[in-house]
Amino acid sequence: MKEQVERLAKHCLNYRQSDHMRANGQLALTLFLFIILCVGMYYSLKVGYWLTLLFAVPTAGMVLRLFIIQHDCGHGSFYSSSKANDWVGRCLSLFTITPYAYWRRLHALHHASSSNLDKRGYGDIDTLTVAEYQALPFIKRLGYRIYRNPFFLMFIGGPVHFAILQRLPLAFKKPSLQMWASVMGLNLAMVLFYSALIWFIGWQSFLALALPVVIMASCVGVWLFYIQHQFEDTVWEKEQHWDRKTSALYGSSYYALPKILQWFTGNIGIHHVHHLCSAIPNYRLQECLDDAPELKDINYLSLRDSLRYATLALWDEELKKLVPFPARV
Repeated sequence: MKEQVERLAKHCLNYRQSDHMRANGQLALTLFLFIILCVGMYYSLKVGYWLTLLFAVPTAGMVLRLFIIQHDCGHGSFYSSSKANDWVGRCLSLFTITPYAYWRRLHALHHASSSNLDKRGYGDIDTLTVAEYQALPFIKRLGYRIYRNPFFLMFIGGPVHFAILQRLPLAFKKPSLQMWASVMGLNLAMVLFYSALIWFIGWQSFLALALPVVIMASCVGVWLFYIQHQFEDTVWEKEQHWDRKTSALYGSSYYALPKILQWFTGNIGIHHVHHLCSAIPNYRLQECLDDAPELKDINYLSLRDSLRYATLALWDEELKKLVPFPARV
């Protein structure tokens, strides 16, 4: 296993180079389609809200794609220039409603501790071991069951996280000045930008347009993040046995999505490659995967598989696999 990990990690290093032409093209096309769809949503209000909701589906997909670009900027992979990455990442925050520097730091901690049982809690969906769950009092076991319910995570947790919880740097016990500046700077920019938009189109139209897009985009975003580390044979290890590369490759899935969904999600389903080498820009992940066919056989996850694995909720340290809840709370 260790030999395979090192060989594939070395392979991935060949795809770290950013391509400014491809990056600019991806950014320009995504912004263009996003703006066109937003305009279409606005004018569809005169026809019927059913049409607005239809427009909201691809619009939410564009927001998700913009988030992936912001995500790459946070990894310093979208452009070779750190300044370009930071400026684009900050600007896209207005549309993803995700504070750039704050999220970048939190996500870096996720990559640095993914699948480490002793360093849970940074950018993760909370996962308890079977023993930890059994040791909880009844009310906390019930709370964890509700929290780990996929419908709760997607339809309540997702929108609440992106729209409300990210308005304060709550993920850190002692947020740095940079974290406060990132969050509050975006809050101020959102107030100014969206106040002007509300003045132009009216608050009723704004809510009718924004709410379905935010809800859909956040639901799908949380689902992707949840399921890409959520499969039976994932790995979790104590600190003394944890290895970053091994955990990156075997603790993340290859979520093989249909081509249209892969496009909207910026190849993020090739998650094991992304975790093994986060310096690879999203537009080169497929190339990296295709040039090492054995990567396609590691943690392969289809749409059907993902639905089946969605109910897994506890890490069994004896069986070394994720398991569902026991029949009783």
